[in-house]
Formats: sequence, C-alpha cells, structure tokens
Amino acid sequence: MARFEFRLPDIGEGIAEAEIVAWHVKVGDTVSEDQQLADMMTDKATVEMESPVAGTVVSLAGEVGDQVPIGSTLVVIEVEGDAPADEPKDIGEEVAHQLGIEDEGTQEAETPGLADVEGKTPAYETPSAPAKAGAVATESAPSPELRPAPEHGKAVLASPAVRQRAKELGVDLGQVKADGDRVRHADLDAFLRYQSGQGYHAPHASRARDDEAIKVIGMRRKIAENMAASKRNIPHFTYVDEIDVTALEDMRADLNANRGPRPKLTMLPLLIVAICRSLPDFPMLNARYDDEGGVVTRSGRVHLGMAAQTDAGLTVPVIRDAQDKNVWQLASEISRLAEAARAGKLKPDEMGGGTITVTSLGPLGGIATTPVINRPEVAIIGPNKIVERPVFDGDEIRRAKLMNLSISCDHRVVDGWDAASYVQLLKKYLETPVLLFAD
Repeated sequence: MARFEFRLPDIGEGIAEAEIVAWHVKVGDTVSEDQQLADMMTDKATVEMESPVAGTVVSLAGEVGDQVPIGSTLVVIEVEGDAPADEPKDIGEEVAHQLGIEDEGTQEAETPGLADVEGKTPAYETPSAPAKAGAVATESAPSPELRPAPEHGKAVLASPAVRQRAKELGVDLGQVKADGDRVRHADLDAFLRYQSGQGYHAPHASRARDDEAIKVIGMRRKIAENMAASKRNIPHFTYVDEIDVTALEDMRADLNANRGPRPKLTMLPLLIVAICRSLPDFPMLNARYDDEGGVVTRSGRVHLGMAAQTDAGLTVPVIRDAQDKNVWQLASEISRLAEAARAGKLKPDEMGGGTITVTSLGPLGGIATTPVINRPEVAIIGPNKIVERPVFDGDEIRRAKLMNLSISCDHRVVDGWDAASYVQLLKKYLETPVLLFAD
C-alpha cells in the first residue's frame, strides 16, 4: 500500500488559491479513478476536481469555505501497490476544459467587480509529480456527498446549491427529471410535489422553524466581498426618471410579429441599442476607474455587463462590442449568455472587462431601484417594471405604458448633471424608437 497526494493544480488564472465549496468524499471513502472529489471555486468559475487514481481517502485539506493554496495537497489517497510517480491524467487540461478554454496560449480576462478578475489567463499546464506533503488535515467536514450515482452511465448535472439542497432533503438527483441539461431548484420542487411526506411542506403551511447558521462560502461570499468593496469605495448616487415606452412596445410587437426564424425580442436588446447610441455623447459613463492609480479609462467600445440571477447567485456576463450588434444579434447573445450563466458554463472572457452594466428585475421590477455599481465601472442602469397608466397628452387623456429607469453612478467620476442629461438622451431614443434604427 502507498499514499498518493493529489495536489490542487494550477488552474491558470494567475491565482494563488481556490476555495473549497463542496466535498464529494469523506475520510474512509473508497474512490475510483475519475470520481469527483471536490468543487473548487476561483474568482472565475467553480471547477470540479476528479481523482486521478483509485483508492481510499486518508485525509482532506480543510473544510467547506477554506482557501487552499495552488500546489498544496488537497486529498491524500491510499492506493494499492506503489504510488504513481506522475499523475495519470492531465489535470490542468481537464480544468481548462471545464472552464471552456480549448486552445493553448493566453486569453484576455479583465474583470470589474462581480466575481471577476483582471489580467491574462496563461496556458494550462500539468502539475509536476508531487513531492512529499507537509501537514495535511486529518479530519474533514461531514461530506455533503452532493453528486448521486450516475443513472445509466450518465452524470447528473446540477449546481452545488442544488446538490446541497438535495442532500439535505435526502433526494437522489438521479431520480429527478430535469427540464433542460441540468437539474435546477424548480426541477427539485416538482419532484418533491410527487413525494408526499419526504420533507416537503405546502407553501401555505405556517409553522415555526429552527434557526439556521449558514456559512457564507463560494459564489455568495464573492458577491458579498465585491458588493462590500463597491459600497465601501464608491460614493454612489442614483437618478430615476419615467419613460413612456408605448411606441417602443408597439414597435417591439411589430418586430416580433415579423421576426421569422429570428429570436423573440424582449425590451432588453432595444434598451441596449439605445444605451450604445447615447453613450458616445457621455463618455464619462462608459468607463472604468482605477482608484488606486487615480486613472479613469474611457472606453471607445461598449462591453456591456448583463446582471443575471442563477442558482449559485448573481453573475455578470459581458456582451462584447455591443455597439456593433443589431437588435437581433443582441437578443441571441443575451439568450446565449443567460443560459450559460444558469448552467455555470460561462468562459472567463465572457465574465470580465465590462465598461457599463444593465441590471433588470424583469416583471418584478418595482417602482425604482438603486443598483450597486459593478466596480471598477462607474455606472449601472436599471430598468424597472412597465405599467399602464392614463396620461395627459395635451387636452386628451390616453393609455400609456410607462417605465421608470434608474441609473447609479460613481460621484467621483460622474456629476449628477451629467447623469441626468444622459438619461434624458436615453429617454429620447426610447420614446422615439425610430431613432434607434436611423443612421
């Protein structure tokens, strides 16, 4: 018998450590080659670590929420015979595949605030044969055992949050029918409705619950850190105005009625076109502020962040060169990025380098929002819910579709007058939508 030390590989993002967000094994478990050991989270993505050998788990390097240095021992596995001199598989290549990076070389991975990192992404490399480890934790947190046995040889895809919830409910994810390529909370809810008496209570049931102490880890911790840094460092102010989108909504209905094979339009791609049209007159809003260096970089291109809610938390995929895309291309890109975000398949270059962000609560929109800026950007725009109300039009009263639009700005870079003036121009484009398509 010998011991094999599985070391956390260089994930290739120029980072020094990664966070343990889930263990899928515990001390004493027998593991097979390629079995999932843990989910490790970097600032870019959650990466699944798989065992390169078969054997018995001897020790784990920490608990969920702990940071593990790159190159340090993550798991010690007792194997039959002699320990392998080299890791049997290219771990770095596997991690690169999980992150969606197929080519060698470098990729741009600049990132503003929400779960993003700035800098170059080097090519992935296979870690060298491990040396003898130093001290490794001999006890681990209780294993969540989040991934159930594959059904008919097919792996079950689900976010760590869904896996954890399924574990707590005693549900085998292999038995849950997914409406898509992975199991989501809604799929789990549907499954529970058919399983009476298994920890599911009807929404109308009112009863006392025990207090819960939930450790803030993974994506939620990244969101907390980034939001705290944004509010701590940026003096926010928010301006809100009301926009009559009656004509815009009529035009959208006409475009959808004649779209053919093209994607159905929501309000968002039309809003993005208006944003791109109006930003050249207000370059201070399409910018990034390096507060440590005291430099504001005004971008000549619009790399638009799109806040998206997922099971794991808020992510901000970026539409590159939004100013060069027409409304149909924007609709397709919005759909593609939103689905990739929900599935946890965003590539590093799809999550960083934004110059301005749009955040929308859709039909939940409310009267007004005060969105938090995606640092180091200097502005974020928040459309709110569209409502129908009577309005005066001269001496006549007509039915109108109205939408409040919020913009939060960094007062170190943007003055209130500029923000208000920008929204007035944006309002002009949205209230006279033919201008969106005029040269």
